[in-house]
Amino acid sequence: MRCVRGLTVAWIGVTSVLAGPVKAGSLPDDWLAAPPPNSHDATILYFTGADLWHKGSSAYGGAVWSPGGLDKDGFTLKTLLAGGDYLYQSAGTDIRGADVVASFLPGYRFKRGNLEIKMYAGLDIQHHWTLPSDPSNRLRGTHAGARFNIDTWWEPLPARMMVATTLTGSTIGGNYGIRAATGWRMFERFWFGPEIETSGDRTYRQYRAGAHVTSLQFGGFEWVFGAGYIHDSDRRSGMYGRFSLLTRR
Repeated sequence: MRCVRGLTVAWIGVTSVLAGPVKAGSLPDDWLAAPPPNSHDATILYFTGADLWHKGSSAYGGAVWSPGGLDKDGFTLKTLLAGGDYLYQSAGTDIRGADVVASFLPGYRFKRGNLEIKMYAGLDIQHHWTLPSDPSNRLRGTHAGARFNIDTWWEPLPARMMVATTLTGSTIGGNYGIRAATGWRMFERFWFGPEIETSGDRTYRQYRAGAHVTSLQFGGFEWVFGAGYIHDSDRRSGMYGRFSLLTRR
C-alpha cells in the first residue's frame, strides 16, 4: 500500500513548519527579513509546500486557526489539502499511482515554559487511483477515516537550541510518520540542524536522514527547507528535497 507514502510526507512537511513558535521579534525591520505585521497577535496561519524525490512527490496547503492566538494555550483547528504521485511495481508491472487527501483536525495547544505540545485528531478523507489499474491495491477509490497528529517543540537552551518531534497516523491503510529534528539558532534568523524521519504502512517503510533550515524569515513569509538521503524497503535510495512557507494573519 505504497500510495499512503505521499500523504504521510505531506503531513510531516506540514508539521515540521508549524511546530515552532514565532521568532520574529529579534529580526531587523526590513522587507527581506521581517514577518508580516502583527504576527505575534495572529489567529490564522496559512501554509503550503512540496516534497520531491525521484520515485514520488507531494504538494500541500492549508490553514491553522487558533481563536485565542497562535502562540497561546487553547483550542486550535488544522485543515489540510494534499496530493501526491509515486511509482511502484505490482506483479512485475510498473504502476504510477496518485492520491489526494483532505483532513479536518480540531486540537489543543499546551505551552509550559520552553516546551510546546500540539495535539490534533479528526476526519481524514482520501482518494487513490493508479495507471494502469492495479486490482491488488486495496486503497483504490475513496475512503474516510480518522487521523491524529502530535507536534512538540522544546528549547533546552532558549533561543539557542531546539528539539522538535512529529508523530502522525491514519486509520486508512495503517499509515504513520515519525520525524525528529534538532537545531541551533543561526544569526538570529533561522534554525539549522539534522533531521531523521521514518514512515510507511503495513507493507512499506521509508527512512530519511538529512538537514533542515527552519523559520527563515524572508520576503514577508516564514520558510522551511530540508534535504538529505532516502532509502526504502523496496531497496530504492536517492536524495530528497522539500520546502514549506507560511504566513500569519
